[in-house]
Amino acid sequence: MTALPQGSAPGSTADESAEAEVAPETAQASADAQADTVGDPAVDGAETTTGEAPGHEGGFGPAGESAEDAGATEPVGDGATTSPAGTGTTEAPAPEGDTGSPEAAGAADAKASEISEAAAELAAQRELRARIEQRKAEKEAPIAAGTKLSGQAADLLAAVRAVESGEKSGAAFFGGPPPAPRKPAPARPGAPQPAPAPAVSAEALGSVRDVLTRGGAPETLAAQVAGALGEQAAERLGADPWQLLAVPGVRPEQADGFARALLGAECRPDDERRSAALVGWILEQAAVQGHTALSADDVRKALAGRSVPDPDEAVQQAIAEGVVLVFQDGLADEPTSEEDDGAGAEAAEPAEPVEVLLGLDRYALAEESLADGLARLLNSPVREDGSIWPEGGELVRAVAGSGLVAHTGGEAARAESAAVVTAAAAAGLRAAGAAHTADGRRRLAELTGPLAAFTVAGLLSGEGPGRDANGALALDVLVVQDAPQLDVETAAALVESLPDGCRLVLSGDPGVLGPAGAGLVFHDVLAARVCPLVSSRLPDAGPVGELVSGIGIGELNQVEAPGKEVVIVPVRDAGEAVHRCVQLLADSIPRAIGIPAEQTQVVTVGHGGSAGTRALNAALKQRLNPGPGRFGGFDPADRVAYAQAPGRTVMGTVVGADAEGLRLDCAGTPVLVPKERVESALRHGWALTAHQAIGMRWPAVVAVLPGDAAQGLNRAWVYTAFGRAERHLSVVHGVDQALPRAVAEILPAPRTTRLTPLLHGLLKIAE
Repeated sequence: MTALPQGSAPGSTADESAEAEVAPETAQASADAQADTVGDPAVDGAETTTGEAPGHEGGFGPAGESAEDAGATEPVGDGATTSPAGTGTTEAPAPEGDTGSPEAAGAADAKASEISEAAAELAAQRELRARIEQRKAEKEAPIAAGTKLSGQAADLLAAVRAVESGEKSGAAFFGGPPPAPRKPAPARPGAPQPAPAPAVSAEALGSVRDVLTRGGAPETLAAQVAGALGEQAAERLGADPWQLLAVPGVRPEQADGFARALLGAECRPDDERRSAALVGWILEQAAVQGHTALSADDVRKALAGRSVPDPDEAVQQAIAEGVVLVFQDGLADEPTSEEDDGAGAEAAEPAEPVEVLLGLDRYALAEESLADGLARLLNSPVREDGSIWPEGGELVRAVAGSGLVAHTGGEAARAESAAVVTAAAAAGLRAAGAAHTADGRRRLAELTGPLAAFTVAGLLSGEGPGRDANGALALDVLVVQDAPQLDVETAAALVESLPDGCRLVLSGDPGVLGPAGAGLVFHDVLAARVCPLVSSRLPDAGPVGELVSGIGIGELNQVEAPGKEVVIVPVRDAGEAVHRCVQLLADSIPRAIGIPAEQTQVVTVGHGGSAGTRALNAALKQRLNPGPGRFGGFDPADRVAYAQAPGRTVMGTVVGADAEGLRLDCAGTPVLVPKERVESALRHGWALTAHQAIGMRWPAVVAVLPGDAAQGLNRAWVYTAFGRAERHLSVVHGVDQALPRAVAEILPAPRTTRLTPLLHGLLKIAE
């Protein structure tokens, strides 16, 4: 095997077969927009521009295209090179009779940002589980006796003090009402139900509409404002117009325009209300990009970009009002000397400055709860549970002796983690495995049996092994595949649901893209080195596996592909990329490779642009299932991608529609998309972004890389997109040397998280 010349791509070239062709990929989302899930307003409508001072009349029109929706500039024209430099490849000829022009090369304008009910539902679910325990930071401050008590405990303390002071007789407290009966053990949760919307009266909604109208904001925001601010939303919004930023999708310039309309001359850039609201908004936007906290300096810079005159004072004000929390994790102990060396002692070297982080309480609570839960599992005496494990590999032995184990590896390594479930069951333990997607659960069930395979979301919503008397999952061993997709809030809820003594295995491929939500749990656990780590040595099979394995270590190698397992199709521009993609899916791959169009998936960089998912899906629908789109833009037999929640995409086929909504067939499971969510949560699914495709695999994948995709490429994206293919990978290549450069040099944008130092504060580094 020889390395590719610079600028070339791996696999067979187009001149090796006139039948094997590939289509180009579109421009990727900005590195800042980590999660490109369907219908997620925090992503699809993410703010990417710098706001103006309050004097700007912020309108409530379309929010503008997000980083992933916005197409890059038009690809190079006729003078562009038709193949990567140094490969000697030529453009693959089209099949005879196919002389049509490129389908749907133009990019549609991005729609106005939508407020997805999926985000509201997720927020309600987070609210139910966010406050798992009181902030541990309070333990550093002295607590006056009784000040932390409430309810019956507080009443009892008050009674004791009354007797001690002689204010009341002790007999006065006897003969009271009988104690309340003990609360029964939590019952097993039923099927997942949508989170109920906060009850807001019609009168309150009317008052909110009045305030919105006076400020020039659309009345359609009333329900979302009331849901975010509560029954007194109108009063709160009238007193502080910048509270409008609590509504997802509202941008600072819009809130500034709203405040100017309400306050008039009193609206100033240095208004404390504006500064506090902006600090919270900046941290919420950081969470969309995957951060659980930001450095204080980064927050000050962002405030300065929003025309805040004194960013430092604004930060201090936000801290004083409790809008944000302050952290100094990892603070080193000050050096001390056991003996005083006197005047001749050398002066101690000054300690390195510690970075001050700012964060929102919901992510702080989740991250601290997760660290406590992992420490609890790791410190459990699992060796004493009496189980006798069968002979197994390194991973099975590690799980037998530890409450927390990390396991890394590619697709082939999934068999190793699945074997832990089988071995645990053979040892007489209650064991289960969980994957990120329904497709991952299907593949897991093929190894463990259907009764032991679930999704993470399913386990948390009541599916699976049931609950014990304390409300914890009735499990002794849980294996989580696709662990890199765990965000901090989901991971905290999952770990909190595990009983003492349960063994947890976090298994996954650290080379793939990170989770859609805030946090980087799997990478933080690996970096902390507080638990046994088992790295799989199983190589991924076939030429595609060989290619992807090389990408994982920064090498884009040429691979032998005698069966056309990897094919490169050079293109000149985005229009040709769309044309080639349709050819490949509808004709070339089924005819030359034997994989039907139903089992082939297109993966591209973003939703917008001349070769984004919108343009590709429009062209593919016209070729594969033309129709008028009579069900909200969809027709029966359309392939669709449904975002049940941010970061969780379900693939399906439209089967019909009724008064309740659109009905899908998702791998044999009927799914109803409520009619109010069709526009925001459903897209055509012949073409997906890599973030949507993560956790799923197909027999064949067409990766589209047009010239304007170069700025969105990095190693993790290429590794994830190419790794979705099981048997065949076609690469529509128009990015020239940007592809090998992205694989070799460009890593994903880092995320600021606190889990690693929190774990170091609770646990010792494993030997």
